[in-house]
Amino acid sequence: MSKVKEYLAETGVFFMATVDGDQPKLRPLGAFLEEDGKLIFGVGDFKNVYRQMQINPLVEIVACKKDGHWLRYTGRAVFETDPKYAEEMIRSAHLEMIYNEQTGNKLMTFHLEDATAVDIPVMGEGESLL
Repeated sequence: MSKVKEYLAETGVFFMATVDGDQPKLRPLGAFLEEDGKLIFGVGDFKNVYRQMQINPLVEIVACKKDGHWLRYTGRAVFETDPKYAEEMIRSAHLEMIYNEQTGNKLMTFHLEDATAVDIPVMGEGESLL
């Protein structure tokens, strides 16, 4: 898992794909945590992405390095029940203005299960990171 964490940290911004009916949807993300042996991501409970993941939890995360290598991290999103992950992510990513009692917005955190992670060069075969 640490190789995937290092990859995401190096790229800064990465993209997550979901599906909305039969239409793929991509969005940029940047915040994540490594806790309890898992990479934890978050989405707002008020966003379409959260509703899409409730219907179809299969997602793919892609990150690109400047050297042309890119990461494909694919799996099934499993939402966390422990609020410590959301609290930590809100604090560490400075998201307090979005997720607070006044707005009523909640950060829903998740990790990927049954996941694969592949480092893919511009030319050639990819290498598994898990």
